[in-house]
Amino acid sequence: MAIKNGILNDVTFREARHIGERIVPELVVVHDTASRIENGKAADYLRDNAAKVSVHFVIEMDGTIEQQVPVDRRANHAGKSHYHGRSGCNHFSIGIELVNPGKLQAYGNSDQGVAWWGERFPAASGLIDAETQEHGAGRWMQYPSAQIAALIELLQTLFAQVPSLKDIRTHWYISPGRKIDTNPLFPLSHIRSLILGRDDPDDMADALSDEVSPGETVVINTHGDTLNMRRWPSFNPNVVGKIPDETILPVLRRGRFGHRDWLLVVYGGQEGWIVAAYADPVEENAAGFAMGVPEVQL
Repeated sequence: MAIKNGILNDVTFREARHIGERIVPELVVVHDTASRIENGKAADYLRDNAAKVSVHFVIEMDGTIEQQVPVDRRANHAGKSHYHGRSGCNHFSIGIELVNPGKLQAYGNSDQGVAWWGERFPAASGLIDAETQEHGAGRWMQYPSAQIAALIELLQTLFAQVPSLKDIRTHWYISPGRKIDTNPLFPLSHIRSLILGRDDPDDMADALSDEVSPGETVVINTHGDTLNMRRWPSFNPNVVGKIPDETILPVLRRGRFGHRDWLLVVYGGQEGWIVAAYADPVEENAAGFAMGVPEVQL
């Protein structure tokens, strides 16, 4: 992709109604649409609406990109915001909207999620319960790989051809307490590392941790609470699942990060990191039965 007069030549450009003055962008802000997820629904609204909202790019769940505002013109995507001492991020940022339903509520006792407009989504849509300080507790939809791949390609193009760009952040970062997008499942650290040329947290975690003995297992000990499983061994918004108390898990790696011991475990078919203080080792007795694990009552 190449940029000419602020417009990418390999994506569809459909001009937004609300376009502001020329800007020198230094920041990319990634958003969720918190909308219906059918192709075109969010893009149509953002292109022309009475709320005077606009954005530079919309990325559908299948990876289709639509540009609506030239990268050197202001779009009204950030609202009240600040970044490292500067307010009004619209005046120095490029906005990218990822089509996503946003925060979902649990539907009764089922594994379905309900959007703010009433639509129900099945668990097969890629729903995960997660809670962070920035987002609160909720049920969230994962970002499809095609959507993330399209975002990465777009960011690579922007940072290669817009020399003033310096950083990538999310809406919740520049509008804390007011906005919660992108959701907790968005791989912000990985994308920033990839685009900005810093170490990938996944690679760092592997390099700074050790493999454990084959067959090592632990049992979660949280006194009835659930334990957050995280994409990387840190308390940044990267929760990928919640593990019930007394769950037995295989351990893959062990490391010390941020003055805490962490374990890489497998839960629900997915690898993730947990704080080791909330996991007790499972030992086997001479007969080969696990010890230290609550007895199952039949």
